[in-house]
Amino acid sequence: MLNTAMPAANPAADERYIRLMRPGSDIPILGICAYASGTGKTTLLEAVLPILGAYGLKVSVIKQARADFDIDRPGKDSHRLRGAGAAQVLVSSPRRWALMAEVTDGDAMDGDGLPLEQLVRHLDTRLTDLILVEGFKTAPIPKIEVFRQACANPLLAAHDPDIIAVAADVALPLPVALLNLNRAQEIAAFVLDWLTRQRQQHLATSMEQWLRESPGATRIRESEPMAG
Repeated sequence: MLNTAMPAANPAADERYIRLMRPGSDIPILGICAYASGTGKTTLLEAVLPILGAYGLKVSVIKQARADFDIDRPGKDSHRLRGAGAAQVLVSSPRRWALMAEVTDGDAMDGDGLPLEQLVRHLDTRLTDLILVEGFKTAPIPKIEVFRQACANPLLAAHDPDIIAVAADVALPLPVALLNLNRAQEIAAFVLDWLTRQRQQHLATSMEQWLRESPGATRIRESEPMAG
């Protein structure tokens, strides 16, 4: 039987995770990572996203790509404008829009492109209940590792305290939750449970902050002389 229990809290990881979250936003961020490409991260997301959507969640995805990635095509007007020197090109239609920007060497971080915290700020929080991040395996965020036995890759969870679960196609002795890689419903249920815990934690934190601030405000009001 697979172990789907939530792991113990990791205060150091939680602190780094909070710093990563968009200022003024309480939208949870969860990573889907693997040791190398070809393990099935996108396939897993394809299976899980419709289930999360069926619960009414608006999920945004940030995907890490190779350096030669480009959604534009030579000959298109947007491609010509970029080639002419436009720093950013935003293409809009009645159905969707896309922003393309070039990453300079000064902006990139260790050859991995922009830092994740900078990419998160580009998302519209009004359209998002949860941010799933594909890739960025070293990012200080809670992550689910995808492990496929046939790939014969090392297990990241053995050394990464930010990994809260492993979705695998083989039984593994782990200190974190083990999920069946071939059961999208089980993985979605784990994500929903994690999301509920994040919301409860945010509510508790907000309540503690209110309690800390409220007595002081009350004393100030009580010390003010009454009018008349």
